[in-house]
Formats: sequence, structure tokens, C-alpha cells
Amino acid sequence: MTPADDMIADVLEPLRFPLYGSRLIEASAGTGKTFTIAMLYVRLVLGHSGQSAGQGDEALEHDETAQAHEGMRPLTPPEILVVTFTDAATKELRERIRARLIEAAEYFHALPEDVPLRSPGEDLLYDLREEYAPERWPACARRLQLAAEWMDEAAVSTIHGWCNRMLSEHAFDSDSLFSQTLETDQTELRAEVVRDYWRTFMAPLDAQSAKEVRAWFGSPDDLHGAIRGLLAHADLLPDAPAPEAALLDARTRAQEALEALKAPWRAGIDEAQGLIAAAREKKQFDAKKLNTRHSETWFGKLREWANDPQSAHPGFKDDAAVWTRLTPAGLAEIWKDGTPPAHACFTAMETLREALATRPEAKLPILCHAARWVAQRFEQEEARRSQMGFDDLLTRLLAALKKPNGPRLAEIIRKQYPVALIDEFQDTDPVQYQIFDAVYDIEANRSETAIILIGDPKQAIYAFRGADIYTYLRARRACAGRLYTLKKNFRSTRAMVDAVNRCFEAAELRPEGSGAFLFRGAQGETNALPFVAADAHGRADELEAAGHALAALNVWWLPGMEDGKPLSKTAYFASMAASCATEMVRLLNLGQAQAAGFEGEHGLRPLRPADMAVLVNNRDEARAIREALAQRGVRSVYLSDRDSVYQTPQAEELRYWLGACAEPDDGRLVRSALATATLGLTWSELDALGRDEIAWEARVLQFRGYREVWRKKGVLPMLRRLLNDFHVPQRLLGQGAAAGLNGERALTNLLHLAELLQQASTQLDGEHALIRYLDEQRDDESAGGGGDARQLRLESDAGLVQVVTIHKSKGLEYPLVFLPFACAHRAVKADDVPFKWHDEDGDLRVTLEADPRVLEQADRERLGEDLRKLYVALTRARYATWIGYAPVQSVESSAFGYLAGGGAALPAEQSATLLETLRGSCADIAVAQAPEPGSEVFAQQGPGAVRGRARTFPRRARIPWWIASYSSLKTVEGAQDAYAAHAQEEARLAPDTRGEDVFLELLGASAPADDDAALAIPDANAIAIAPADAPMHGFPRGADAGSFLHELMEWVANEGFAEIGQDKDSVRLRDMIARRCSVRGWDRWIDTLTQWMLEFISMPMHLPAFDGEAVSPVVLAALDKSSYMAEMEFWVAVHKVDTQELDTLVTALTLDGAARPPLDAARLNGMLKGFIDLVFIHEGRYYVADYKSNWLGPDDASYTAAKMRSQILHSRYELQYVLYLFALHRLLKSRLPDYDYDRHVGGAVYMFLRGGRAPSQGLHCERPPRELIEQLDALFAHHSALEGAV
Repeated sequence: MTPADDMIADVLEPLRFPLYGSRLIEASAGTGKTFTIAMLYVRLVLGHSGQSAGQGDEALEHDETAQAHEGMRPLTPPEILVVTFTDAATKELRERIRARLIEAAEYFHALPEDVPLRSPGEDLLYDLREEYAPERWPACARRLQLAAEWMDEAAVSTIHGWCNRMLSEHAFDSDSLFSQTLETDQTELRAEVVRDYWRTFMAPLDAQSAKEVRAWFGSPDDLHGAIRGLLAHADLLPDAPAPEAALLDARTRAQEALEALKAPWRAGIDEAQGLIAAAREKKQFDAKKLNTRHSETWFGKLREWANDPQSAHPGFKDDAAVWTRLTPAGLAEIWKDGTPPAHACFTAMETLREALATRPEAKLPILCHAARWVAQRFEQEEARRSQMGFDDLLTRLLAALKKPNGPRLAEIIRKQYPVALIDEFQDTDPVQYQIFDAVYDIEANRSETAIILIGDPKQAIYAFRGADIYTYLRARRACAGRLYTLKKNFRSTRAMVDAVNRCFEAAELRPEGSGAFLFRGAQGETNALPFVAADAHGRADELEAAGHALAALNVWWLPGMEDGKPLSKTAYFASMAASCATEMVRLLNLGQAQAAGFEGEHGLRPLRPADMAVLVNNRDEARAIREALAQRGVRSVYLSDRDSVYQTPQAEELRYWLGACAEPDDGRLVRSALATATLGLTWSELDALGRDEIAWEARVLQFRGYREVWRKKGVLPMLRRLLNDFHVPQRLLGQGAAAGLNGERALTNLLHLAELLQQASTQLDGEHALIRYLDEQRDDESAGGGGDARQLRLESDAGLVQVVTIHKSKGLEYPLVFLPFACAHRAVKADDVPFKWHDEDGDLRVTLEADPRVLEQADRERLGEDLRKLYVALTRARYATWIGYAPVQSVESSAFGYLAGGGAALPAEQSATLLETLRGSCADIAVAQAPEPGSEVFAQQGPGAVRGRARTFPRRARIPWWIASYSSLKTVEGAQDAYAAHAQEEARLAPDTRGEDVFLELLGASAPADDDAALAIPDANAIAIAPADAPMHGFPRGADAGSFLHELMEWVANEGFAEIGQDKDSVRLRDMIARRCSVRGWDRWIDTLTQWMLEFISMPMHLPAFDGEAVSPVVLAALDKSSYMAEMEFWVAVHKVDTQELDTLVTALTLDGAARPPLDAARLNGMLKGFIDLVFIHEGRYYVADYKSNWLGPDDASYTAAKMRSQILHSRYELQYVLYLFALHRLLKSRLPDYDYDRHVGGAVYMFLRGGRAPSQGLHCERPPRELIEQLDALFAHHSALEGAV
């Protein structure tokens, strides 16, 4: 056989394919690659050699290797290595193999007499079974069944997973560490190494050098972004000096080049100017186009530039006429008489502008040096930290195989996996190929093992991920003579297959081109990647619309511009998107009318939105078609494998939310969060927050609650609560098709981000660490390549039109496919650093220099990949495809333009003719001008929603168990204020901290109805001014101010009333108050509050008589720490206590039974908790004290006993101190052996802090009767006692 014959692939027969040696299977799109892999797996499990009994000795004697393998041993799943390239593909392949094994086992379970006769080739499993004697069928079935059950331990994995396993299982032989950390994201470590580089080489630079560097890289992050694409190929970059030396060398060369440019001008500028002046006097040229003023100005600037050593540029703009006018061609254009004078200056002017623009600089050498240094240091840091990334798994295994112990390691792996099936091999790279070659010696074709490479080079479209088509071709040459192909397409109709064949055959057979995929060389050279037409199996049904069959491939073209210019990209996108959307709506409406669909054996199945897919290259194309569809009422979803959820608008909004939840007391952060569009607050609501103090405090409390949920439960529960509180899901999902283009998308992104942040939070400490992590992910431009976890998820499982990137569509299939932007492409440009291309030997080359030949080769390889992408796109459809063609700029450089013209220019006026030529005699291709966009709207019809009966819960609902507190007990009046209480159920939950308890209590506080007018809150802009003798009446009011005063009292109590009172200078007290006032802007209150506090704790407080005996005044400053406890927390068990029953008891036995707001109906079941401001002992009796910051009036006269009693009743403070005394009663009862309520409990002392100078001293005191406490004791213990008695 000739070498060319060796490169011809044989058609694969699944039951005759040799399962030894090295072989390559080329599986075209839709030809059943996964089915074939599963079938080969079944044969390996059975030990099926592939030689049928009927072939006899005559066939075997011509192939000694085949004869040796006739009795090959059966293999188990752990011995058969199956490698693919994604986790999703691994799971699918594993399940497909398992299903095939189970199906095969069922075939072998059949009784021989029950098996009907079938013709050969009709059923592969039937044919396989026929090659075994019936008495062996049960054993084969048992082996297949065991293999299916063993599939969870089968060696089916990604290339990275397998390499990791090899390094860990064979740590000794691979010279690897036993314990290494696999880092999925090494961005931060790389950034740290770049910062090391910056400190080492950039920071020491002199001012001039630093200024030059700063023009290219303003920070280490900028440098990191510039070298990110170079690090993987650092070994291919040339050596370069350190930045300091590179900058000096560049300046030297630039100065030398500049001097060379100035030389002819310094020597001859006067002479050149004289020649022009003399010619002007003789009127030899058109003076209007080179007048005296321009001439003198130009020559003056050039003279100044040439003679000034420091001048780098003559100062002309890039579009100035001087650049062309003072050249020989420019002078010839205006010369009238004779020949223009020749002079060295005029000749030098031809290249001066370009030469000045391309002065030597050090940017590229610095990039090379930085990339090589960072790559080396990064590797050292990984080794020092005992960690590795995904790419390191491959490189380290390859390095181990190249070491002296490599042959032994390869032998161990071959014994462990005698057979390897490598799926999607067209997406391999040099490192992966070298690993398998080192283990299985592909070119040597070892007969004792088998390595089967399966792929389709026509679908090699992942160069941006490192996949290398040239590596595949190298493997193809290594398998010469052992090439096989799957040609029969089982996916598409015959018409669809024939249409695609025609498109690529036209390019393959065109003499002047380079073949369909640009791998055909000069005349007589072998085409390394020829296009071989696929055969069609066909489908049993066909696509029909309005009673007619539709063409398989519909090519629509747009006319060019009237002025002959190429069609703009914007016009192309808008026009073709509108045309495609119009056609899709037409077909969908026909489908709803039962006039379009798939006609088959069981009748017509109507066309639905889920039957359509639009393939695009990027998000811009997706946006264009989705907007066009939305305008016509068609909903769609977008799938991409390169778009990161961190780069979406929702990630930005989430950043504002997290900032506000982490710092709820920062008004700017909270307002920023509330202003985000997703939360949906109106302008009037946002404006009201600036004027309504109560509403604003409620929002602050709301975000404080989110912070507590975040700290206790995590960021995911917190975000879900926030979304529900603001009704985000209902609002986003309730929008219409046109308005809600991004509704489902936005909600999906938010939930996706919440999950990612919850996962990340397990490795981070605190809220701000998580916020910083989110910022880093958003700033990381490579986040889109961070793996499947970051990729945008499908926003809906509903049957919608799918808009899919071509890369994402690989491996998928759709009934109808639209490819509206087939001519859109992006040619390689001079700033697309780095440039990657392959030399004649197929080796990868990388450079930073924008050499014209390099640009041409790089763009040619780009076109080659675009052609393969187009092949992927055209082979996704089962029934029909629509393609949009337009005469855009350089359309011949697009993939479809190349198929149409072979790389030659494609005039706009010849579009129809060129496309007709492409169609040729293929009747399955229809060429037509794109239809005019229509206004028809798709109104999806479906079964009307039927309101069913309400569901009933069959089991008895349990009474909810919850934790209650005084602040969670609402009056009927308070329960109606839904906004102040948030959601009613949430409001009933007990606060977690003392600060939250105080804030909730103060937030719900209000004045009695009779006092509302007198106690009206003044204008927020007015400055509170209090009488000199009563300063606290002017202190700010509200929940925030009340919390502030409670915090002051708590601090003094914890420090010691006596210690603070004895501090003569009050330095500690004033410093504490000053710090707290400063952050609130209350600096002018520092001295007032200090003086007030000293007076308050030193004031003798007159307590009521006890059983007729006078009680001596109590002074807080006279209490030592052993005689009081501040902020005492209590918990009391409570079971099925009716709040109205509790309310009746308290009302009847306190404050003479005066009227007060009743409690809202509720049931306490669980625990009752609370925080008592102060419990102190005085004269042997225990008192509970509580600080009240309520503002009752503008002076001391407002703090009468009657007014305080009225406030106590209105706010139900008497319920609070009854519960506090009850908790104290329970505690003393369990601690004091001789406890007696009448003897040991002094009562409640409620201190209205602003009324200390009033005659009443701002004190409200009461000691509820023993009868009430005992009845409460019985009420709270009643149900427990009943349960204990049962």
C-alpha cells in the first residue's frame, strides 16, 4: 500500500473492529459514536475477538496478530479505561455504557428456542449473541450483568481526573507527593506571584522607566491581565532581559533610530525648502495646494524637530497633509511644469510617519520576561505549598513518564488498563497526546494492549481551551493503516445530510481553494483533513408546513448597500434577526393551527417552540435574535459555555446588597442597595425614606435582620429571605414575554450566585471576606473560563426556543436550526497578542510581534476553526436549517463566505449568483433573498387553566414551636401596622441579641392617643434645643437614639456604677461617650451626656414603701458589682399559652385594672426569652429595673406619675415587667431555700431617663400582687403538668 492508501479510513464494523493495537476512529456528526463506544465496551467485557466462527482458519492465517487475539480474555470495568473531556460527558457515557450492558445481558438471558430469526446487520446485539454457542449464553449474561453493576467503579473519567488518580495511586513511581491539594481556582496565587514580580522588577525602576511602564501597565493587576494568555506558553517565548535592561536598551535603540530619521533633515532641510520656494516663484506647481504659509510652517516644525535632540516628534497630526504632500508622489500630484525636484528629505518623508509610530519600545520584552519569570515562580510556589491546578495534573504525569523511571510507570499503567478508549480525541492537546503515547506507544501498535482514539477532526473547535487539531493529525499519521470511520448519519434526514455534503464538497472539489478545511496543500500533496461525504440512514418522518415539505437548507441573503459599501454589522444583525424571527413566528403559528410539524407514522406532531434552536457565536448575536423574538411574543433561553455568571448585572446588584447587609448602619450602603432595580422600590418610596424617620429605621432594622441571618445561617438563606421580602421572584417571573426578556434570566443568575457564594463562604471568614471574594471574581476577566460552576445556567425548563452558542451546541441536536449570522467573524488583528500559529511540522509557535506573515497564518488558522464551527452548526439539525448570508466587510474571510467563494472576493451584487453556484444541482438547498420582517406575533395557545379544589392536609398540623419575647407580643393596634412589623409571622420571632430586643421595643413605641399632638415629632431639619436646666429633653428621639442611651447605661453597669461614679475627672466616661457620639454626628452632646450620666447614677432614687415601711433611697453609684446584674438573659418554657388569657390576668391585677390596648391573639408554644436591663438587691429585696428613653414632653413637668402611667399602659410596659418579675420569681424559687415572694421581691422600677430632674425622678414603680405571679406560674406550668400526668 502507498502512504496515501494508509491514510484512507475503512468503514467501521462494530463486531469486526480489532480490539488490540492502536487505532483511530473518525466519527462524523450524528453517526452514533457513543453507541459504538458502548458496543465496543460490551465486546471487551465478553472478550469478543471480532473473528466470527464462520471465517475459519483461512482468514486467521493472514493475520497472526488477530489469530493471537482470537481467544482474548474478558475484561472487567476497572480494566477498561474510558476517557472523555468533561464531567457531564463522563456521566452520560457511563450511563450509556451501563444501559448497553444491561440490554446485552437481557439478550443473552433469552432461551434459544424463543429467539426469532433476523437477517445479519439488523440488530448488532442479536448478531453478537449468534457468535456464541447457546450453552454459553447464561455465562455471558452473568458477566454482562456483573459489569453493569460494577459500572460505579468503572474507569470512566475525564483526562484530568485520570491523571490525578495516576499520580496519587502511583506516587512512588511518579515521584509525586502523597498529599497534595488540588486547587480549582489559582487566580489568587497567580496574582500574588505577579505582585512579587512587580515588587522585584518594577518598584526599583527610576522615574523615567516607571513612567514608560505605567503607560502600558498601571498596576500589577494590569500586568497580570496582559500576561494571562502567555503563561501557558511561556516556554515558547524568547528569552528577554529584565525590565530595567530592556527599557534602557529600547531607549538606546529608539534614540539611534530617531537620529537616523533626523539625519537627512538636518543636512538638507534648507536645501529642500529652497527647492520648493524656487519652484513656487517659477509657478511650477499648484500653489493653492502648497501655499507659502503651509510650507513655512511645515519646514519650520521639521527643522525644529531635526535640530532638537529632545524632540521625538515634529508635532503633526496623523491625518495632516504634510505626510503625503512633501513626498515625491505628493509633489508629482501638484506639479504642473516639468518633473518635481528629487531630494533625500522628500524620499525620507514617505516612511517618516510609520517610522515614528514604530519606535523601538520595551513592552514586548517586558511581557516575555514577566511571563517566563511568573510561570517559573508560580511552579515553585505550587511545589512549596504542595498544591497543583488542573493543568498541573497533566504536566506532572507527563514529566513522570519522561523520567528514568517513566518506562516502569508506563508498564504499570498498561497492566492496570490494558485497553483505553479516548473519546472526543479531536479536542486533545500535545501534552495529553504525549501522555497516552508514552503509555501505549501509539505508532508501535503494541498488540498486547489496545488504545482506541475516537473523534471527529471536523468538529475540533476548542482551540481557545488549548485543543490542537495538529496534534490530532499527528496521531492520525501514527495510526496510518489503522484508520476507521463512521459514515452513516442517524440524526438527520437524507435531505439534510445531502445539503450539508454539498456545501463542503463544493469547497473540497474547488481547484483553486485549499479544500473544505484548509488542509489541502499544493498540487499532488495529501490533504491531511479531507471532507468525506456522510451517508444517511434517514428518518421516518419529515417536516411539513402549510401542506408542503420545507427545504432542508435554506440560504437567505441580504442585498448590499446602495452606495456599494459593505453592509454594516449592526444592519446585518438587525435585518437577519428580524427575518428569522418572522419566519419562526410564522412556523409556530402554523404549528398551533396543526398546519406545521413532523409528519410520520402516527400522524402530524405540531411544531413547538422547543423544536427550534438559534445558533450564535457570542452574547451580542444572542441579544439581537432574542430581542427580535421577544418583540414578536416568543420566549427564549440562552445557553453559553463561555459566559460567567460573575459578569452579569445581577452580580453587581448583589454586591450592593451584601455591602448593606454587612453594614446595615451605614446609610449610604443601605440606600444603594434599596435603589437597585431588582428590589423594585419606586422613586416615591425611595424619596420617602429620606423624610420618614420611622420608615427609614424599619429598613435599617430589616437589614440588621439580614445580617443576623447571614451570620447564623449563611449567605444563601439570607439572600433567599431578602428576595422573598421584596417579592423579587413574583415580580420577575410575572412579567410578559417582551418585558420579561431577562426576568427568568435575572432570577436564575441571582440564585446561581447565591449558591456559589454559599459554597465559597465555607472557606472564608466573615462577611467582608465574602464581599472581597465576590469583587475578585467580578474583576477576574478570565472568570468565564473558571469551569462549569460559573457558567450561566439554563433559566427555564419550559419548552422555549433555545439560543445556543455553537460551542455549547456541540454534541446536541435540534429539529430546526437557525444560523442567522453565519457571515459574522473576527479576523486576527495586530493587537490580538499573543499570536499563535503552527509551522510546517505542525508545532505550535507563539510570538508577540505582529509580523504580516504571522498575522496571515494566524488568521488562516482562525478561518480553519471557523469552518469546523460551521460544520458543527450545520450538522445539529434533524430536519431543516436556515442560514443568513450578507455582504459584510471581508465576507470572503468568513467560514460561509469561504464555502461560497473559496477565499476570493465576493461582490455584493453577485450574492445570489454565488449562492446558486454553491447550491449546484442539490435540490435540498433553497436560495432566496431574506424575507421582509413582519409584525406577526406568536400567541401561544394551550389548555385553559382550571381552578381545582383546594388541597387538604390529611395529617393533623402540629402547633408550631417558637421562641417568643415581650417585643414579639403585639397589641391588636400594633399588629395592624404590617410595615413596622415586617411580615407578621417574622415579627413574632424573638430577637437574638439584647440590642435587637431594645431596638424592636423602641421601634414599636408610640405615645398615647391623648398625647399625640403634644408629643408630635418636630421637623427633622430643626435643631433640638432644650432648656439649660433640662438638657435631655432636647436629645434626639427615635429607636436609634433609644438604643444609644441603652448602650451607655449597659457600658456603665458593666464597668461598675461605683467605679464610674468615683472617677473624679470622668475621663473614661467622656471618652466612651465621645467615641459613640462621633460616629453619629452628635459631638455637641458629648459634655451634656457625660454630665447627665454622672447625675443620674448619683441620684438618690426614692422607692415606694414596702408593706407600710419606708424604703431608703437607692443610688446606682453606691451599688457594688456583687449587688446587681446587668442585662440578665432568661429563658422560660411555655406550652400552648393563649396570649389573651395571659392578657386578661395581667390587666386585672396591675395598675388597678385600667384600660389598655389588648394583645393580639396568638399562642405561645416553645420558649419565652428576654433581657432584663438591671436586677439589683436593695435592703434584702430583689428589684428589676428597665431604662426607658421615651420622650414625654419638652420639660420636666411632662414626667408626671400620670403621664408615665399612661405611657406604661399604652406601650404595655406593665406586661413587660410582669414577665420580668415572673422570670425572677422562677429563678429565686430555684436558688433560695427559704424563698418567699412577699419577702424577697421588691418589684419593678422603670426609669424614664429623660425625666431624672422631674419631681417624680422619672420613676414608675409597681409590685404586682403575689396572686398574679402564682397564677402565671400555674398558667405556664399547667400543660406540662397535664402531660406529665397522662
